[in-house]
Amino acid sequence: MIANLHNADIPQPVLDVIARLRDLGHAVYLVGGCVRDMVRLVHPKDFDVATSALPQEVQGAFRKVIPTGIQHGTVTVLQNGTHVEVTTFRSEGDYLDGRRPSSVAFERDIVKDLSRRDFTINAMAYNPLDRELVDPFGGQSDLRSQLIRCVGSAQERFSEDGLRPLRAVRFAAVLGFALDSATRAAIPATLGVFRKVALERVREELVKLLLSPRAESGLLLLADTGLLDVFLPELARAEASAAASVRAAVQASPLEVEVRVAVLLADLVDRAQARDIGLRLKFPNKVADLVALLVEHAKAETRVGEPDAALRRLLARLGPPQLPLWAAVVRARVGVRQPDALPAVEALIARVEALAAAKPPLTAKDLSLTGGDIMAALGVGPSPIVGEATRFLVESVLDDPSLNTADALRQRLQAWQAQVAR
Repeated sequence: MIANLHNADIPQPVLDVIARLRDLGHAVYLVGGCVRDMVRLVHPKDFDVATSALPQEVQGAFRKVIPTGIQHGTVTVLQNGTHVEVTTFRSEGDYLDGRRPSSVAFERDIVKDLSRRDFTINAMAYNPLDRELVDPFGGQSDLRSQLIRCVGSAQERFSEDGLRPLRAVRFAAVLGFALDSATRAAIPATLGVFRKVALERVREELVKLLLSPRAESGLLLLADTGLLDVFLPELARAEASAAASVRAAVQASPLEVEVRVAVLLADLVDRAQARDIGLRLKFPNKVADLVALLVEHAKAETRVGEPDAALRRLLARLGPPQLPLWAAVVRARVGVRQPDALPAVEALIARVEALAAAKPPLTAKDLSLTGGDIMAALGVGPSPIVGEATRFLVESVLDDPSLNTADALRQRLQAWQAQVAR
């Protein structure tokens, strides 16, 4: 596997930073996820550099440096237009809040730095100039064995940082690896620490898991280890067959966050509960609202055979831009739960798509009469009756789009006004 490192495509600015620090007599390595990915022949998203140089020494070695996290030993070097993050080797004090160390001490030894990391596959360091790999905890071996294993004691690692158990499950789902037995056994025993983690961080890891190629197995592992019950009890406490269907449907859905979250919730909760869960997990309001909308209309198998007017109302509620997302949620659910119903549901989706392609009037903005036109036709000024009249006209054109002409709508208004006046 080390041959993969020697042949890795490392950006020249990163190599230049490493060379400069080495020439000044400092130990310097690529560390963490980038080394793991290069060993796996996956191009890293980021290249993190660790060095024995103190932050002040790194600052003095380069012309342009940003002190992004200097109190923790991290500075960002601007090298030929590229941002290169450089962190001093460090050890950490006790974790008092289940998330962050109480103190950081700078070190000269790379092994001490690696020993504080979460999993063996993330605890390797590589110097591409000297072709030196430092792997004190067996990260290469665990990559070959496709195993997620904590550095040292899993109980200690998870007690230090409550997010690590969720990261372990996420890595297993993303990489298709298994959890080492001791690592897995330590998760239920440290759920109290996990409960301290900010839900923003939980959401970030959950999204990565949901968008992984093995979301189904990842969700099952979350349930089996007790993690899911902490932040999504609605799924964790579902009946076994229902939960299995949900997991399979998530796996069958497209890799879009809103779609996968909607599929996750559609057969467990209603619209209001789905929105509450989205907000609880700190999704942006727009995402929570969209997920709730998709959940509300996910059970399209109940709408097969409805008339066009009802489907235009569905389209108006969804909004045409959301139609592909809705169709994806519907297909994923029905394909797993009621595969025999899928042809009828596909026909329904096709009908809704055809209606959308015809661009029917769906909202007040689509009416051939403006608000001013409606007031003139009614002979009134701004008042609640204008809103009532507008809603009446929208309902009229949803029933029959051909009515959306100025003359036809005025006639409808006159008849409506006469009816209201009785």
